[in-house]
Amino acid sequence: MGIFRRGPKRDRSDAPRDPEFSYFSSDEGARFRGHVREAFAERGLEVTVYADMVKDSAGRQFGLGNLAAVCHNDDRGPRVWAEVAREHVGMVLRTMDAPSALDTLPAEQIRAQLYPRVIGSEGFNPHAFDYARPLAPGLHEIIALDLPESVMMLTDEALEPIGEVRELRARALENLRELPVEGHEVVKNSEGMRFDVLVGDSFYTASRVLVLDDLVQRVTGRRLGADGALVAMPFRHQLAFHAIRDVGVIQALSGMAGFAAAGYQDTPGAISPYVYWWRNGELIQLSDRDEDGDGLRIVVGEDFQELLERLVEDQ
Repeated sequence: MGIFRRGPKRDRSDAPRDPEFSYFSSDEGARFRGHVREAFAERGLEVTVYADMVKDSAGRQFGLGNLAAVCHNDDRGPRVWAEVAREHVGMVLRTMDAPSALDTLPAEQIRAQLYPRVIGSEGFNPHAFDYARPLAPGLHEIIALDLPESVMMLTDEALEPIGEVRELRARALENLRELPVEGHEVVKNSEGMRFDVLVGDSFYTASRVLVLDDLVQRVTGRRLGADGALVAMPFRHQLAFHAIRDVGVIQALSGMAGFAAAGYQDTPGAISPYVYWWRNGELIQLSDRDEDGDGLRIVVGEDFQELLERLVEDQ
């Protein structure tokens, strides 16, 4: 998985847009939902199709946001949407109809397949995840069970019979540290802007921000200093970072702000469009939407401003 996506041949951008998924034209949105309906029908389920979900006769709801983003970002274009929908629907139904892994897997196997997962606020139900650890405004850390065809985000109710949250989180972090580095790329330009990007098919690539100090040393061969790093987690398959060592952080912050915002849009598993300052495991947001919502702005507090002034003096 690369850090930049190629655009498939699609309807022109000036074609009427789908009201729910604006990256689709109206015709593409209708075609996409038709493929979804057909995929469920092939599995013996008639569904009612809404703009952002479908509902079967038993009242079960299936959101379309992630599948729509997957189709949108598939560089093979609309010709494969039927196949993608068929595979996705099959996986979802197999997961829902199978016995719960929490009831069938041995306790130690469950613990071996636990991972912490960083998620954004969209779709997050705080009432079901009272144990969730807040990382920054709009960012939460939960515990997930990794399964062959799906990821089960574990609610308070699901965790209770497994063990104490602190112990389970420690095991999940240990499992996260042991994951292989699937891909590492460097984004840079002729003016000296540079930052690193970790990419991978793993659903926990972005979540490796939780073990950033270990990860940076593993990837770059150097430990993070006391000033920490800039980080961005646009979506679940990407983690960008810049170890703060000198005034290069200024250009990195600007470059990463645009990178994060672009990577967040229209992607499955979107997490955050912003850049954060990671220091001693804490995250402080540094970029934000501007007041009219059409652009980006950098917002720094006193601590980060003092850091910048010190780095400028030291150069």
